[in-house]
Amino acid sequence: MKVPSKIVLCSIFAFVIMAGMAGGAPAPEQPYQPTWNSLKNWRTPQWLRDGKFGIYTHWGVYSVPAQGPNGTWFAHHAYKKDDGRERKYWVDTYGPLEKFGYKDFIPMFTGEKFNAEEWADLFQKSGARFAGPVAEHHDGFSMWDTKYSEWNAAKMGPKRDVVGELSKAIKKRDMKFVTAFHHAENWFFFPTWDKRFDCSNPRYSGLYGAIHEKGALPDKAFLDQWKGKIIEVIDKYDPDFVWFDFGLNLITDTYKQEMLAYYYNYAAAHNKEVVVSYKSHDLPPGVGLLDWELGQEPNMAYYDWITDTSIDSGRGWGYVKGLGFKSVDNLVDNLIDRVSKNGCLLLNIGPRPDGSIPEEAKERLLGLGKWLQINGDAIYGTTCWGVAGEGPSQIEKPSSEYGFNEKNDIIYTGQDIRFTAKDNNLYAIALAWPGERVMIKSLRAKGRSWPGLYPSEIASITMLGDGQELKWEMTGQGLSIETPKTPPCEHAFVFKIVRKKPF
Repeated sequence: MKVPSKIVLCSIFAFVIMAGMAGGAPAPEQPYQPTWNSLKNWRTPQWLRDGKFGIYTHWGVYSVPAQGPNGTWFAHHAYKKDDGRERKYWVDTYGPLEKFGYKDFIPMFTGEKFNAEEWADLFQKSGARFAGPVAEHHDGFSMWDTKYSEWNAAKMGPKRDVVGELSKAIKKRDMKFVTAFHHAENWFFFPTWDKRFDCSNPRYSGLYGAIHEKGALPDKAFLDQWKGKIIEVIDKYDPDFVWFDFGLNLITDTYKQEMLAYYYNYAAAHNKEVVVSYKSHDLPPGVGLLDWELGQEPNMAYYDWITDTSIDSGRGWGYVKGLGFKSVDNLVDNLIDRVSKNGCLLLNIGPRPDGSIPEEAKERLLGLGKWLQINGDAIYGTTCWGVAGEGPSQIEKPSSEYGFNEKNDIIYTGQDIRFTAKDNNLYAIALAWPGERVMIKSLRAKGRSWPGLYPSEIASITMLGDGQELKWEMTGQGLSIETPKTPPCEHAFVFKIVRKKPF
């Protein structure tokens, strides 16, 4: 019997549909595959290149003891160093570690003053263009409502979904959202092999990590959870920036590749640009953004980079009692120096265990924001120029592969100049008041190192915040500019050189 052609076509069509449902038809290829070759197609987002400055927060259980010099590592040293000062403080203050463990700080981590809207408002006023929290630190305590562990801020301590609340508040202000992850270091942070302490009790493994022999490599269960937590945060909170601490070097290539491919494909599907930062060589060059911890490039770099540093005067990261703070002048100068060398800044704030941000930190952030309100044109949306800067004050090379060369004791002078550029404008930023005149040697009218600005190119020179045209003269020693009678701001001072076509 001859089968009607319409029936044949319908049958073929149905077969194709069923085959596709059964996995017989190949799915459209995603733009990123879990290989380094594919992942190197990632590019630094334009919003980061333009935004330059962001804020993140170290807020967690470690905020309760609030002991330095690095508050986030206090528990690690207390558990591991029997004769250390951290153990002595712990015993003197809370009793023997055998009876009072890290888990017992959680009820003291109350967060009753935490207000995501107030935090986000402060970050916006500071001039930050991206911001967010540490989602999980080395201690294993998650700051979001996670399915992977009951040891999280939504169920214990503050009983708030901190990541979720900040995600909404920050995005509402048109800032990009950051989530930072340190949880790879949970594998070694507590001595789960030490039978004296609560970290060896399987009952608390969700916090302290799975019990394993000292020196053992992370197992499959740990790696699965490491990746699972990141993907959960991506799916639930849609971050624009995923920042990683040095523990990324503990994770095998396969897991890192799968995580990155998931995130980059997620971003492509949602038509957004995202960034992943890493330290040292924990990822191959070009796969993400290199981060210098407490560091900065001594010279202009040929690649995009970022630094994470803290607003405190030491290395507290989390809230530490009695720790001082950097000056606004220091924060402004270091932001400018980094931007002039093709870098960005991620500045850390350490809130108290009740969720309040110290007043000293607020003052610094608002001071930085006040400077950016006047001088932001020389920072946001800029690019590097032919040279990064000039002057007697120089930065040393990084002291390690992770950074740690930040200079906070430099007293910059009016002869220390940093350059940025945007459109037809060249910005020459004096890091201190130069006096009645400034001589910019990089713009001298002769010399083989001259970057190429003819006198005939200069249409006008003003100082941001003042606006009046300034008298200038191009000489063999440099570009000499007469400064305004009164400084328009309190810190660094920006000369705006408007260019036109020469001759």
